[in-house]
Amino acid sequence: MNKRNISYSVPMFFVCLLYQAINKLLYSNMDFEDFIISPRNFKTESWQIGNRITKEIKEDSIVLLFVSDYRGVGGDAEVQDFTAVRNEFYKLSQMDFEIPVVDLGDLVSGKSVQDTHYILQEVLSACHYKRAIPVIVGGSNDFAFSLFSALNFHQKNINYTQISNIISLQQGETINEHTFLGKIFGAKNFSIKNYHHLGYQKHLNEMDSVRLIKEVEFDIIRLAEMMNSTEKTEPFFRKADLVTVNCDAVESFSEPFSMNPQVNGLNRREICAYMKEIGLSENLKSVGIFNYNIYSENQLNHQLLAQMLWYLIEGINIQHSHPKERHYELFYVLIDDRQYAFKRDTFSNLWYFGDDENIENCIPCSRKDFDEAKKGWLNARLTKI
Repeated sequence: MNKRNISYSVPMFFVCLLYQAINKLLYSNMDFEDFIISPRNFKTESWQIGNRITKEIKEDSIVLLFVSDYRGVGGDAEVQDFTAVRNEFYKLSQMDFEIPVVDLGDLVSGKSVQDTHYILQEVLSACHYKRAIPVIVGGSNDFAFSLFSALNFHQKNINYTQISNIISLQQGETINEHTFLGKIFGAKNFSIKNYHHLGYQKHLNEMDSVRLIKEVEFDIIRLAEMMNSTEKTEPFFRKADLVTVNCDAVESFSEPFSMNPQVNGLNRREICAYMKEIGLSENLKSVGIFNYNIYSENQLNHQLLAQMLWYLIEGINIQHSHPKERHYELFYVLIDDRQYAFKRDTFSNLWYFGDDENIENCIPCSRKDFDEAKKGWLNARLTKI
């Protein structure tokens, strides 16, 4: 039987039973072969990252899983061939990376979009139980819902950062790229501490959704504020538990890079720099890269996606090498007869707002925030809590 034609259906009343069964098997050798197609072997040199990639989830590893279900963006659900992306990724340098990298393979799409979400959440949960960082590549942007849902099962108060040119809070029973964010915000059992939306382009968005996000005091950062440098927006990644990237936020030329290609967006160097920032997050638990144009035959598109993955992995390895114990310098700034505190991490040179002894209670900020405070202007984001 050709496994690429397999589809599965998960009736609602089986979901709880399936979840319990999976949980019992989490620390044994789980068998995903019924709904994941294992990647083929690639011939690589000893210095290349493909030479160290394995195919089974390991504790404290980085786990890649490729998804082909694009129904949430108007595409189809047939299992696509990610060989071209893997070919570009596997031949990149493994540098001195220490964290194991796993390529689980390609997820077989379910009979419905909901079925794909259910099975994906089980795989994600298996990763979280082993403290592995799942990196979901491909599929439509609504699979961010599954990443949030699976992580929410394991922890509360999630810090979620999304890079996307679109903010949509449309309502509807069907989950797709327009409704998933509203479902995350509206779910009673979901616990979200902070949400940061980066890369927003105002000419592409209806103002009602934007206004609602601002009313609940979540952060919205325009594309223009992200360009040329990551310094201003780095604080939005520093404590992120979950980060998802909508490839529609990356500019397309010649052949579309994403499912909804845009002429304006982050350029190739910028998106790779941001992937590294994502990897540098101190709390990173899960990553998604969605709406990639898997139907593209352009080698440069596959190459860019491969390098995005590489920079993400580099960032994770760098963060892993940082010392756990940190020391901070404390600075006070006087504005309108009121004193405000800033802290600087002496190792990373990163800045925080607040004087609480527990750095987790301080707000990540930039050196620019500190410099502007010295001139008498305090970023409103720092005082809204």
